[in-house]
Amino acid sequence: MMRHRSGVVSVFATWAALALSCVPSSQAWAEALPEALAKAYQTNPQLNAERARQRATDENVPQALAGYRPQIVASLSAGLQSVRNLLPDNTIQTANLKPWIVGVTVTQTLFNGFRTANSVRAAELQVQSGREALRNVGQGVLLDAVTAYTNVLANQSLVEAQRSNVAFLRETLAVTQRRLNAGDVTPTDSAQAEARLNRGLADLNAAEVALAVSQATYAQVIGNAPSQLRPAEAVDRYLPKSREDAQTMAIRQHPAVMAASFDVDFASTNIRIAEGTLLPSATIQGSASKSRNNDPTLGTFAEDQASIVANVTAPIYDGGQAAAQTRQAKEITAQSRLVLDQIRNQARAAATSAWVANEGAKVTVSASESEVKAATVALQGVQREAAGGQRTTVDVLNSQADLILAKARLIGAQRDRVIASYTLLSAIGHLDVKTLNLNTPDYLPEVHYHQVRDAWHGLRTPSGQ
Repeated sequence: MMRHRSGVVSVFATWAALALSCVPSSQAWAEALPEALAKAYQTNPQLNAERARQRATDENVPQALAGYRPQIVASLSAGLQSVRNLLPDNTIQTANLKPWIVGVTVTQTLFNGFRTANSVRAAELQVQSGREALRNVGQGVLLDAVTAYTNVLANQSLVEAQRSNVAFLRETLAVTQRRLNAGDVTPTDSAQAEARLNRGLADLNAAEVALAVSQATYAQVIGNAPSQLRPAEAVDRYLPKSREDAQTMAIRQHPAVMAASFDVDFASTNIRIAEGTLLPSATIQGSASKSRNNDPTLGTFAEDQASIVANVTAPIYDGGQAAAQTRQAKEITAQSRLVLDQIRNQARAAATSAWVANEGAKVTVSASESEVKAATVALQGVQREAAGGQRTTVDVLNSQADLILAKARLIGAQRDRVIASYTLLSAIGHLDVKTLNLNTPDYLPEVHYHQVRDAWHGLRTPSGQ
């Protein structure tokens, strides 16, 4: 009996060492969360696609500005013409002609009911709304990157915890079987140890599956497979001090709210564009042409023309189309204002939820840390009592299971704590490269805008496409 008891004490010591080694040391980890965020900001396909969409939106402005510029059209026609004329003396005259004409026309709009000016204004508002939409997508991508990063970290820790648990349970089963052979325990103890081992193997498999899924998601969002990751930290230093501050910042600075505000202005401008079709318009047109014709029956063989013509038109009745377009634009504007109110309410609710979740995550982490400490003390006490014959193997197994569950909850709470802080930062509209001071150049959409805004010609994009 003394031999078996000393063996149990040794195994219990091994169990304690394994139970306390669930989380791998951070000394060997290399890649930090800011580095992963910088990679996602540079390479994420969703974000790059949104940037391309914004560059396409920029082109609406030079298209609208084209209304201020002259339109020049050149024309050229030439051909063969066979002529057969019957003269008064009943003679027939035939000829093969080669007429041609070349000309150029320049048209300049002088006034079109302010539609060009309002179209330029509407295009600029689209650009501003698109920039906010791009900023919002950027926030979503960075938050996805944070989630992917912390999920990999948490699942790695869970896998290590479950591996330690399986090793613990294997050793427990081996010791229990030796004691069963020696007659110290009953077959029930051996069956319980075997059942716990199988449960541990199933939990390990589930943890490994979750880790593989999180690694695939990481590669999708970040752009490369995870290797060695460092622990992530919350970003409390960038967060508001109170719930009220978070709500105020959200309804004033969140990109979705600002984009909706620009959409209201865009819809209002479209009303003026529709009303402009009811006003007179004036254009001036200059043209020059040269023609040649070798018909012998004509008195002239060449004609050169040049003209300047002013044209003023005023709509009287168009069947009600312009009136319907104006009413439609007013209804769309009313809709845009209601959408803006809705988005503000959503931003306020999201900020409140994020604030509460972040504060709750702090409490959960603190409680989980206390639970792990208490579970560790409890396991050590049960081990000592088991060594003295006052506890059974099942008691040690239950205590070990409590500690593993407590550590799993702590791992999840620490992950949720980091995600909650970044979620709150996103809810107030500040989850961006500048705020986080990431080591990557900030994408500035206004650079492309100024490159194309005043372009009069050219088929290549600023990037050379």
